[in-house]
Amino acid sequence: MATWLGLMSGTSMDGIDAVLVSFPGNQVKIHGTHTTAYPDDLRQRLIQLSQNHGTPDDIGELDHAVGSLFAETAEGAIAKAGLDRHDIRAVGSHGQTIRHQPLGATPFSLQIGDPNLIAERTGINTVADFRRRDMAAGGQGAPLVPAFHKAFFGSATEDRCILNLGGIANISWLPQNPKDRVIGFDTGPANALLDAWCLDQTGRPYDDQGLWAQEGIVHQVLLGDMLSDGYFARPAPKSTGKEKFNLEWVRTMARRHPEVSAADVQRTLLELTAVSIARQLPQSPDMTIFACGGGTRNGFLMRELRRTCSPLTLSTTADLGLDPQWVEPVAFAWLAKQTLDRRPGNLPEVTGASGERILGAVYFA
Repeated sequence: MATWLGLMSGTSMDGIDAVLVSFPGNQVKIHGTHTTAYPDDLRQRLIQLSQNHGTPDDIGELDHAVGSLFAETAEGAIAKAGLDRHDIRAVGSHGQTIRHQPLGATPFSLQIGDPNLIAERTGINTVADFRRRDMAAGGQGAPLVPAFHKAFFGSATEDRCILNLGGIANISWLPQNPKDRVIGFDTGPANALLDAWCLDQTGRPYDDQGLWAQEGIVHQVLLGDMLSDGYFARPAPKSTGKEKFNLEWVRTMARRHPEVSAADVQRTLLELTAVSIARQLPQSPDMTIFACGGGTRNGFLMRELRRTCSPLTLSTTADLGLDPQWVEPVAFAWLAKQTLDRRPGNLPEVTGASGERILGAVYFA
């Protein structure tokens, strides 16, 4: 049975997830997993680069450093699983997004993490650069995971919404009626602003279980100011990243309200995530929401999402048979499979592309 290796590092920029997976009978079977955290200095350089603070030398150096770490993560996953690398058909590497600008006269999306290094060091064919073919066809190159969600999480008996809580939140609405189109887009920040403000104010890289946010209260005027950002009202297709929602965005909002304490800003940011997601959910009264991504480990965020999304039921993809942490790396393993099988990997109704396209470039070992 063909095995695939998916590599994913998202907008949280906290590390790289690897998963070894096969797809028997259109099911997902995980054979092994591995995670590598970014060293603090590398993470800080990546965050700075994503906010346009860097030179061409920085881009080149970080492309190499991230590619090396991706290769190391892949090799770690293979060693832990005890698999023969000759049984792995390909690696699907998302790379690390450092800039995503899908609008304007010259749209682009830039992921670093040199796939040549991955192919060379693992000895496995590597598929990468998934986003730009969709963009060449007029799409936004994101989000791409709704195609995987549709293939594996769709139901003939209920409407479902897959909610990914990474640095940025995105949703995939999967209607039970096959004649209805899938809807997918980035709703805005999930963990990105929470992590950025927590690191800036406390020195901790994230707010474990939302404990610091629970010390504060929601400042309604500040929340209204945040929600007035034009991104939230923009119609789909739409996608975003840290070039938009970053620490400077939070600081700008906080400077307008100097009376608000740091803990209250954190609590208000968590409310922003919960409210902005709930307001943008498709109108489907019987829909079930299944969350995935790192935000599912924040118990307070999940509690507040259940409140703002009520009366809809909020669960996680664990109830669909896939651990929330591994959904995205599995998706990019599947996208690599789509590429080598010469099958499309995008959903034009989600990205805005002019049609289905085979995504990715292949780097042969």
